[in-house]
Amino acid sequence: MSLAARWRAAWLVLFLAVLASAQAPAAEVEGVHLPDAAVVDGETLKLNGAGVRTKFFFDIYVGALYLARPARTARDVLAETGPRRVRMVFLYGHVDRKKMTNGWTEGFEKNQPARAMAALRQRLEAFNALFGDVRRGDVYDLDFLKGGDTRVMLNGRELGRIPGRDFQRALLEVWLGRHPADGDLKAAMLGRGD
Repeated sequence: MSLAARWRAAWLVLFLAVLASAQAPAAEVEGVHLPDAAVVDGETLKLNGAGVRTKFFFDIYVGALYLARPARTARDVLAETGPRRVRMVFLYGHVDRKKMTNGWTEGFEKNQPARAMAALRQRLEAFNALFGDVRRGDVYDLDFLKGGDTRVMLNGRELGRIPGRDFQRALLEVWLGRHPADGDLKAAMLGRGD
């Protein structure tokens, strides 16, 4: 094989490798392919990190955090006022509504002082009312919109919106607060876990 033919072959291999990596998902967690980007409020967000929420040795869902700029600390994510997304792809066969809503309530209460909880309680009840039983493969997107609303989507369909930046922060603290639902998932969403 001539030198020119070898160069062409090397360039072809390199081109195909770059093409394949551009088309590959940004991450695969427990067999779940996560896109490398999401559009929320007209802005393109990039996958910051993803991991698995486990409870009692069971894998419950893959959680992924999408941000406009990479962040490695909870403080940076919580300080952001632009759009953000948390994607939850359920792995567990069936999670009933009561367990879901109890989980949200517990996550809020563990990370919020009593005064903040008093201000959030009615909106948390409205948020909980958006959830039903969840089945394996269901995808929830929780979009934190620039105007302060939190949009809840199930399998691409909007279920409702909850107002308030304080609600956005409290919801993010379920994963990223001082008492996260799952410490390993928190680290993974911040791009620090393996």
